[in-house]
Amino acid sequence: MEDSLFLMNNLWVIFATVLVILMQGGFILLEAGSTRMKNAGHTAGKSIFAFGIASLTFWAVGYGFIYGEGNAFIGMSDFFFGDFTGVSEGLMGSVDFMFQLAFAGIALAIAFGGFAERAKLSVYIIFAVLFTAFIYPVIAHWIWGSGWLAGLEKQDFAGSTVVHLTGAMAALAATLLLKPRIGKFNADRSSNPLSGHNQVYTVLGVLILWVGWFGFNAGSTLGVDDGFFGYVALVTQLAAASGAIAALLITWVDKGKADVPTMLNGTLAGLVAITASCAFVAPWAAVIIGFVAGIIVYYSMKFFESRGIDDPIYALSVHGVAGVWGTLSTGFFTTPQLAAMNGGSAGLFYGGGFAQLGVQAIGVVACGVFAFGASYGLLLLIRSMVGGLRVSREKELLGLDMSEHGSYGYPENFVSEEAK
Repeated sequence: MEDSLFLMNNLWVIFATVLVILMQGGFILLEAGSTRMKNAGHTAGKSIFAFGIASLTFWAVGYGFIYGEGNAFIGMSDFFFGDFTGVSEGLMGSVDFMFQLAFAGIALAIAFGGFAERAKLSVYIIFAVLFTAFIYPVIAHWIWGSGWLAGLEKQDFAGSTVVHLTGAMAALAATLLLKPRIGKFNADRSSNPLSGHNQVYTVLGVLILWVGWFGFNAGSTLGVDDGFFGYVALVTQLAAASGAIAALLITWVDKGKADVPTMLNGTLAGLVAITASCAFVAPWAAVIIGFVAGIIVYYSMKFFESRGIDDPIYALSVHGVAGVWGTLSTGFFTTPQLAAMNGGSAGLFYGGGFAQLGVQAIGVVACGVFAFGASYGLLLLIRSMVGGLRVSREKELLGLDMSEHGSYGYPENFVSEEAK
């Protein structure tokens, strides 16, 4: 019986890993659809090589920095991972490695939202290595390894902080250094819509992400023996649904139109927010967490744009602001029973006081500051190495498909009349 359970647990986590990797496809459609046609092939293609780079880097050093024996800041063993006999968290070491690798790839995909439509290809390549080696692993070690936030029992079941806030802070550093896209803002600081070229792609991308999120959250139970993965899936679904409805309603009330892109971002914000708390809160709380996320993502998008920050994929709002809310929400809504099962203390609304909320806030500040500061510093280093982060004005106007790759994602739409 124990052997069968061990096998089922490993099969479940590998299946969850596949779902998380499939989320890369969701990001491909979401990002390509949210950008202009002249950049679509580049935006989609960089996701593949970025995940390849992340895989090799994570194998070489990333996993060791997270889970290796070390100190409260970083792990220092298990580099060039190749253990096929050991058991970690009740799983084969290789299975655990694959699951953790998939999460690192998602964090990088989020970070690259801040680079969209203007960064050099070489910048993507170098940053992918540095982010997967030195930024994401440090924060993951602090919370999921044997780091100092783990010692404080910070609650982040599947990564609102580790994955989403980390990626968003890297995206913020990138978009500040790269500056807005040509034509995004006018001299009076008013903004112009640079609409994505395919809304159907973005809808399908969000649906794929929604499905993949069950691997993200429910897969983080790391087993099937107690059936808890079903409960995690339930609260995940409720938060996503609530976020979608809230975002749709708020745009309808505020703008007089039910805006589809905002609804999609509200869906993702609900998913991001529940990622930390999916193992800690009751279903009714998941509905509230998702609903609040759907509202704040709308106002967050408007706020950043009003400040002249050009965030083409809205990574700062969807993954950053919603990630902060999701992280803090456990400090309010964690039930005593689920805290006893999964770590930490009960939330404020269950008589737990401010203790857990304080730990969550410390984690948000520490991880956010580190992710932003390290990303900003490494991007400055990259800028000095490659002679600038951004493509030339001429290349940006031409589009990154042609200027960086020599071919269009939609060649039939750019063929000249002479060629026809």
